[in-house]
Amino acid sequence: MTLPIKGIQKTSLVDYPGKVSCTIFLGGCDFRCPYCQNRDLVLNYQNMPTIKEEEVLDFLKKKIKWLDGVCITGGEPLLHKEIIDFIKKIKKIGLLVKVDTNGSRPELLKKIIDNNLVDYIAMDIKAPLEKYDNAVRVKVDKEKIKKSVDLLKENKVDYEFRTTVVPDFFKEEDAVEIGKWLKNSKKYCLQQFRPMNTLDKAYEKKKPYPIEKFSEFKKILEKYIDKVEVRV
Repeated sequence: MTLPIKGIQKTSLVDYPGKVSCTIFLGGCDFRCPYCQNRDLVLNYQNMPTIKEEEVLDFLKKKIKWLDGVCITGGEPLLHKEIIDFIKKIKKIGLLVKVDTNGSRPELLKKIIDNNLVDYIAMDIKAPLEKYDNAVRVKVDKEKIKKSVDLLKENKVDYEFRTTVVPDFFKEEDAVEIGKWLKNSKKYCLQQFRPMNTLDKAYEKKKPYPIEKFSEFKKILEKYIDKVEVRV
């Protein structure tokens, strides 16, 4: 099967921490988070034009002097086993690779880590485990999510956990539960929710937390996690 590359952001200073990256968007996702801002990539990617792998790789070769790495995001990139060969080709060019994931595919996650195909993983934590189904609007295999968290905590690859902080799904008690679950992780990031182009249109009318609220959450989480960052 062809890897469904549906978009490319040629330069990003924010998608790969501390690096200048190119961001590649893959279509398809197994979650239906109502606040997701990549609606078309989740619901309509089959109808979006596909960018050829060769085209992307040619671009990366030309821009190698100006890029440190590539961020592969989605959708959920690890839905596609073809990603392995694609990453190998990127590594051959000489670029670092970061993969964003929701953690629902620990088998493929383990494979790319064990084969040294990835330099940085960002895993989204949607809510405390017992609230996952509600937050992502599908039935989730929570054992797989736990397995992915445990894989990253083994520290074989640089990583971060991160949560988009939506008031419906994230309150003080949720910060405590997530802190306990991710205890002793290397890094956890709180990201501001932006009510634009959301998968569920109703979330475009939802108000994000004020910035001050993030300081409260950060204090709670710092009791459990080494490094807590706020991205607003």
